[in-house]
Amino acid sequence: MTDAIHVTALYRYPVKGLSPEPVERVDLETSGFFPGDRLYAIENGPSGFNAVAPRHQPKTKYLMLMRDEALARLRTRFDDATATLTVEGCGDPQSFRLDTEAGRDGLADLMRRFVPESLRGEPKVLEAPPQYRFTDSPTGYVSLINRASVAAVEDYIGAPVDPLRFRGNLLIEGLAAFAELEMVGQVIEAPSGLRLKITKRTVRCAATNVDPTSGVRDCDIPWTLDARLGHRDLGVYVEVIAGGAIARGDPLRPVG
Repeated sequence: MTDAIHVTALYRYPVKGLSPEPVERVDLETSGFFPGDRLYAIENGPSGFNAVAPRHQPKTKYLMLMRDEALARLRTRFDDATATLTVEGCGDPQSFRLDTEAGRDGLADLMRRFVPESLRGEPKVLEAPPQYRFTDSPTGYVSLINRASVAAVEDYIGAPVDPLRFRGNLLIEGLAAFAELEMVGQVIEAPSGLRLKITKRTVRCAATNVDPTSGVRDCDIPWTLDARLGHRDLGVYVEVIAGGAIARGDPLRPVG
């Protein structure tokens, strides 16, 4: 890894399973999550989630792309100041105040109508309490995707692969394909002094088979990775060990 490594994009996913939002710059807090990320999830029948004493639940308890690919056809944007989610792609745009019971019920009702075949019970919009997020991994605070690894997958399957299939927070360039997988335990630093410790490899699931624009399940990326590399890993999780800002275009360098 060298100073040629740089951030090409940053994304957050305010509602688990729904569309990403690009951001230009964020401030990451020590031991914190990516700001505005996975603040809400849509329960698919009773999940056992307890907001008073939250414990990580498997993603199968919620509506998600791995199984519910129609979600990719929705376009959403979230306004932090008003906690309002605007949803397009299912008729006229609709907006829901997710800090109110009425707004959460409205989004749940939309899901009843949009993906009825996916529901195993009553949908319910859950809000993450402080110091908790609806991430796939119980230790997955911030996710990083190496665009060279995505390009390698494109070569394997012979078709374009949108990096957004991997639903990462930080997208980087300048690192060799799959080199991120060998960096577990290493620390990288941004110009602000932000330090990120690479904690674990990300095992890819069938959600990556869904085109993030069309919602079509058009390839098998986990199987392709397994056949070519003997594993299903692409990208890594990182932990914020020293807080600071990070922006699109920032270089990253190794520490030590």
